[in-house]
Amino acid sequence: MEDERSFSDICGGRLALQRRYYSPFCREFCVSCPRLSLRSLTAVTCTVWLAAYGLFTLCENSMILSAAIFITLLGLLGYLHFVKIDQETLLIIDSLGIQMTSSYASGKENTTFIEMGKVKDIVINEAIYMQKVIYYLCILLKDPLEPHKISQVVPVFQSAKPRLDCLIEVYKSCQEVLTHQKATSTNP
Repeated sequence: MEDERSFSDICGGRLALQRRYYSPFCREFCVSCPRLSLRSLTAVTCTVWLAAYGLFTLCENSMILSAAIFITLLGLLGYLHFVKIDQETLLIIDSLGIQMTSSYASGKENTTFIEMGKVKDIVINEAIYMQKVIYYLCILLKDPLEPHKISQVVPVFQSAKPRLDCLIEVYKSCQEVLTHQKATSTNP
């Protein structure tokens, strides 16, 4: 089963949440951000090139124009490859673990896998961000030496920053999977 709903991020931008249910205990959530706007890309490029042309007219040095073009292209490639994340995915399988994937605009992907035995819980946490209280989903990892303590907090959907209504949907579904996993691990 698959469905898609629209939500907004903490700044009011559009987000799409795709939910895929492969089985009752294997679920995937994809949060997609809008693609890079051609209008904003054109505006930044024109601003940099006009400033370079202005400097060129004052200095009459063609290296300024060449440097502006080169810097703009390198900046755009760096932004697309290292900064702009188009999609973040959370895959949870009760007997295996949790996989988080970030897909960049350039096609690059970062994947992190957490074994289910290391997961203590998934919670919605709150933080103060730019004079606002925001909510974020995070995975609590067990301390290997003391299983009742938390060793690490791993935030999910760091780039998209969805609002609470979106996080609640993902949280409830993840809790269903975790509840089943805890029940099966305690009752052999």
